[in-house]
Amino acid sequence: MAELENLVLVLARSLVEEPDKVEVSGAESDSRVDLEIRVAPEDMGKIIGRGGRTIRAIRTVTKAASVRLGKRVSVEVPG
Repeated sequence: MAELENLVLVLARSLVEEPDKVEVSGAESDSRVDLEIRVAPEDMGKIIGRGGRTIRAIRTVTKAASVRLGKRVSVEVPG
């Protein structure tokens, strides 16, 4: 799970104005990993993107990486 958390952390930090405020937390079960990205309020739009395109891209990359681990992954941005 740490691999997926680090991947999301690197992706998110590269997109925002305040990379020090990016936090990724996760919970893991037998077949599933749930990740949550927290950013500064003013960076929320950069993570979500126009029409949700950016967060969708982050989810796609993370799901591709999770195939190696044999787990399903979900990435959420709490609003």
